[in-house]
Amino acid sequence: MRYALVYGSLSGLIIILVIMAGLFLIPEGSGFSHSLWFGYLVMLAGMSFIFVGTKRFRDVERGGVIRFLPAFGLGLAIALVAGIIYVAVWETYLAATGYRFMDQFIAATVERHRAAGDSPTELARVTAEMENMRQAYANPLVRIGMTFMEIFPVGFVVALVSAALLRNPRLFPANVQPQAARPEAG
Repeated sequence: MRYALVYGSLSGLIIILVIMAGLFLIPEGSGFSHSLWFGYLVMLAGMSFIFVGTKRFRDVERGGVIRFLPAFGLGLAIALVAGIIYVAVWETYLAATGYRFMDQFIAATVERHRAAGDSPTELARVTAEMENMRQAYANPLVRIGMTFMEIFPVGFVVALVSAALLRNPRLFPANVQPQAARPEAG
């Protein structure tokens, strides 16, 4: 459980802090601050702590060997902790900014469609869709679920791949010397 808390916390904090830095530092009109590619790339990089934590657990606690299910379970636990941290910090950010994110997101989305030359009918459809999203996002349970589901599937896939790779003890073998082979400190 210690590994899930440590590596999940690191993962969740790094992901949400980088994404929030993007919201604060990248100009709003650039489109990059609301980029799905940017967000999911950050999530994938942050979720690499699943691999690191699972490997560390395999090497330190299991003597360099771990089966698929325990590795996958640990990976899911790390992803769960990362998701909880992500949601908690995001909710704090929303409260601190007066829940203005959705207004900004909708305005940017509608403007992007307008700039692309969408027809008035298409703009009306997008605006109605965004208003439905605003209403759903106003419900804390829906918003928390949506936020968690942004990040957890990435963690699920990384946990699956990590468990499949790390069950092979020859892949990134443990760098642990047997007790008798260790040089004496002098």
